[in-house]
Amino acid sequence: MRRARWLGTTGATGEELGALEKRLGASLPPSYRQFLLISNGWRNTTPDIHRVLPAHEVGWTRDLDPELVTDWTAGYQGAERVGDEEYFLYGEAQSPTTLRPEYLPHTLKISHTPNATDVYLLNPCVLTPDGEWEAWYLAHWLPGAVRYPSFWDLMNGEYGDFHGER
Repeated sequence: MRRARWLGTTGATGEELGALEKRLGASLPPSYRQFLLISNGWRNTTPDIHRVLPAHEVGWTRDLDPELVTDWTAGYQGAERVGDEEYFLYGEAQSPTTLRPEYLPHTLKISHTPNATDVYLLNPCVLTPDGEWEAWYLAHWLPGAVRYPSFWDLMNGEYGDFHGER
C-alpha cells in the first residue's frame, strides 16, 4: 500500500526535519513532527484537501500564500478581538467566526489544494503545555476556521468526519 502511496509516503528523516526546523527558525509541534517521521506527506485527507505537504514544501503561510493572508485578514479589519473565553472553545461549542486574524501571518501552511482556499494551518501563537500548536482548517465555505488544540486533534476530527461520527 505504501508503494502505491495510498498510505502516504516514506517518513521524513531526522535530518530533513532538522533542516525544516532550521529553515523555519522554530521547533515543530510533537504530533506533527511524529506524523512527518511516519509519512512525509499525505494525499486526499478530505475531498477538499488534496495534499498534506512533505517537509520540504512546508512553510510560513505569509511566504507560501501571501494572498491568503491578505484576503482573510482584510475581512476582519476593524472587528473586535475575540476574547479568550470564546476563543479557547473547541469542538461543537466552537464557532468558526472566533478566528484571530492577527495569527494568520504566523501560521505554518502544511497542506495544498490547487485553486482552493481549503487549507490546514498550524498556529504557533497558541501552544498547549506539551508544546502542541493550535491547528486550523480554513476553508472558503467557512466564515473563519475550525480550530483544534493540535495537529493530532485535527486529524482525529477529519477521521471522525470521514466516518460520519460528527
